[in-house]
Amino acid sequence: MRTKIAITDDHALVLRGIRAMLSDTPELEVVGTYENAEQTLEHLKKDDPDILLLDINLPDMDGITLCKKLIKEHPNLKILALTNFEEISFVKKMLGHGASGYLMKNTQKSELIEALKTVLEGGQYLQKNIEKKLLNHALGQRNAKKFMPKLTRREQEVLEAIAEELTTQEISEKLFISVKTVETHRMNLMSKLGARNSVGIIKNAIEKGLIN
Repeated sequence: MRTKIAITDDHALVLRGIRAMLSDTPELEVVGTYENAEQTLEHLKKDDPDILLLDINLPDMDGITLCKKLIKEHPNLKILALTNFEEISFVKKMLGHGASGYLMKNTQKSELIEALKTVLEGGQYLQKNIEKKLLNHALGQRNAKKFMPKLTRREQEVLEAIAEELTTQEISEKLFISVKTVETHRMNLMSKLGARNSVGIIKNAIEKGLIN
């Protein structure tokens, strides 16, 4: 029985290239190619692939959001990211939203087929350099957690409010403190966490395990 493959990528050349790459592998059959999220959502149920090769950079919806949506609608579908993006944040989000693996577009045919077989059998496949980056990132997080800043109760409350994307005024109203006091706590958080702005505060706080 042949394994049915579908591909979502907004470059027609990539779609043709992957289809051609897999054409002489008798156990694999490309049943659908889609150039955007809309086409994927429209045709996936009809084509009923076992595995979807999914790019992250799509014109109408990012692949991370699409992955989450597809897994919810098609829980038996295996999704394998195939992209040019190797940022760890993308890898973690794709895996967190249900993807079974992550490959770069420069992967060789032999590795692509190995990845397809691995995810089909229920395993997870990461390209070697991606796996190494994840490991180094995890080690970096572990080392960062050793230097744990001590936050006051109010600083922790402000930190959690910033994580909720509340404005300074909204934090002031929620915690019953003045806008100036909120800004003081924000400055203290930036200093303790080694950040330059609110985005950095959240990023560093997550790395140190101060918020989820």
